[in-house]
Amino acid sequence: MKEENFFQRGYEVARQIPCGKVTSYGAIANFLGSRGSARMVGWAMNASTNKEDVPAHRVVNRKGLLSGKHHFGGTNLMQQLLESEGIPVEENQIIDFEKHFWEPGEFLNPELY
Repeated sequence: MKEENFFQRGYEVARQIPCGKVTSYGAIANFLGSRGSARMVGWAMNASTNKEDVPAHRVVNRKGLLSGKHHFGGTNLMQQLLESEGIPVEENQIIDFEKHFWEPGEFLNPELY
């Protein structure tokens, strides 16, 4: 699997995350059939922060931590974007993570990605 293709596929999944919802790096990796590639999804999201059409702020670690926040210009932009969508964040962690979690496999057809 070429890294560039994997990144693009990850971006396509991230574009489907509804406003007010989040998913994890691992959930995207699992959905793409690459269990264990959460870190690679993280690299893809980090590389996408200059792409306006990829809502990378909606992708967090498996515990709801904003582990990629330093890729948003060293500010609290990731937290601010999430909070503007109604997702509460405290001490870099999403409150009621399960309530806001979006599982790609429940809504998307993996054959299209």
